[in-house]
Amino acid sequence: MPRLFAPAWFALILLMVSACSAPSPPLTFSEDVAPIVFSKCAGCHRPSGPGPFSLTTFAEVKTKAAVIARVVQNGYMPPWPADTTYSRFVDEKILNQKEIETLVTWVKQGCPPGNLKQTPALPNFAEGSLLGKPDLVVRMAKPFPIIGNNQDRFLLMKLPYEMERETLIAAVEFVPHQKKLIHHVNGQWLKYDSKLAGTLKKGRTFVDTDSFPSPKEAYEALKLAQDDGTYPMMKMSVGNYLPGVVSTWYPEGIGGFKASKKGALFLKDIHYGPSNKNLVDSSYFNIFFAKGPIKRPTLEMQLGTLGITPIEPALVIPANEVKTFKTQVTLSADISLLTINPHMHLLGKSFWAFAVKPGGDTIPLIRIRKWDFRWQYFYTFRTMRRLPAGTTIFVFGTFDNTIHNPLNPNHPPKTVSERSGSMRTSDEMFQFIITYLPYQSGDENISLEPPSSRLPKEKTN
Repeated sequence: MPRLFAPAWFALILLMVSACSAPSPPLTFSEDVAPIVFSKCAGCHRPSGPGPFSLTTFAEVKTKAAVIARVVQNGYMPPWPADTTYSRFVDEKILNQKEIETLVTWVKQGCPPGNLKQTPALPNFAEGSLLGKPDLVVRMAKPFPIIGNNQDRFLLMKLPYEMERETLIAAVEFVPHQKKLIHHVNGQWLKYDSKLAGTLKKGRTFVDTDSFPSPKEAYEALKLAQDDGTYPMMKMSVGNYLPGVVSTWYPEGIGGFKASKKGALFLKDIHYGPSNKNLVDSSYFNIFFAKGPIKRPTLEMQLGTLGITPIEPALVIPANEVKTFKTQVTLSADISLLTINPHMHLLGKSFWAFAVKPGGDTIPLIRIRKWDFRWQYFYTFRTMRRLPAGTTIFVFGTFDNTIHNPLNPNHPPKTVSERSGSMRTSDEMFQFIITYLPYQSGDENISLEPPSSRLPKEKTN
């Protein structure tokens, strides 16, 4: 009997072997690649986005295919310096291993298009924003001229606005025009008395910081005072920017502030890096109104440079050395941690922060194994992190002042230090900025994931 069925069994075995050895069908753009690129890349890489080129069509992605394969393999893109095995945050810009392998394999297979009619729709991104459609846009009075003299430029700038009434502001988003040149922006909100706001449209719209011996004289040149000579109320740090930063938008009722009918965004300061040609900058601010009352305004704590804690040892990095520095603070009250912002300049090599509770338990905050000056974020936790009174926050920063650091601004290397709070990229800084709330019972259960109302939605045909 077995011999009678041998041919049938043999045929079955051949069929199984043939099936196992048959090549898999090639990956296609429409079915395999577009869903990844549209959800993980197109938010920045679109016509009005901050990316240097667009990735919203098959033709655009195919043109950049070799570049895409290279940068996703080496981890350069998407840009997310924080170690996701140490701590997790909202809006993480990461690809999992399967997504990376899909993109690389597709490129190796020659970028098959598939049925392009079945390509999924692009998300409905808001024009000129990473947060959504703004309620108000505040622009420069006129484009700012950048002089092509290869020099850093630090400015104070006034951007007046007027609204119909006093309004609660939920988020402020800085949208850079000259993305490669704007190193940082520190935006404050000036609240003018409507009856004393005649000076708003007077004075200069910008001044060079180095041109005035004192801040007061610079403020007078900008005409920041109200008509009666008093200065308007100021809300600090409402629209800060560093390379890679996406403005934070907390759940309803957390954060935000009340804005007067008439006022101004005061950039104290804006730093343009060196340029070798004359350009103009037309950066602007998107303003998003709050949908309800602001119940819990946020607070800010800054460690290290220009902050409340010393750096140990003093921030001096000798030439041809790799050196580590520390700063720390012990909390006097319970807090709920929302967002953290590590900051260093071109010599930064790695960054590590954690908290130790009074009982000895360690709370991981952030670890950046390979610091990249070009990508600096305000990292928001997925849920609030409770840090009880008596907790000590430890921060360590390592700097590489050798020839092996490709971003070292000095050739050959020379001693670099913190210099009176200088923000020049050729000097150094070591900061850890913490946004928090006084702790309330149950805070650790509150999600900080972005509101669904501002998440991009697919376009409907």
